[in-house]
Amino acid sequence: MHRGLAHGAIAAVIAAGPAMAGPADVTKVEVIRTGDSYRFDVTVKHDGETPEHFTDRWEVLLLNGTVVGTRVLLQPHPNEQPFTRSLGGVRVPDGERSVKVRARETINGFGGKEITVAVPR
Repeated sequence: MHRGLAHGAIAAVIAAGPAMAGPADVTKVEVIRTGDSYRFDVTVKHDGETPEHFTDRWEVLLLNGTVVGTRVLLQPHPNEQPFTRSLGGVRVPDGERSVKVRARETINGFGGKEITVAVPR
């Protein structure tokens, strides 16, 4: 009887493993003006990147929550932590002085460290 409980507990820990890796954190953001749009170079750190649990996107948002840019990531980066990816052509409306950048991972969604950064004019 106890043996069944022990095996069940071990299975639960194994099944929960990827979710225990924690959220994807934005650790650095560089914003470069390119004419009338911007390029964002975003660095993300996420422990435990596996094919089932990885950072699958990051977003640039206005402070009111409107998404103005999304970089989709199609694969994990287990041997490149933290990793940096870029997104160009992001339009930020005149008058917006800063934006927020957040990352999402496949199991827990958004919830990691976000960075608010000034937009160069």
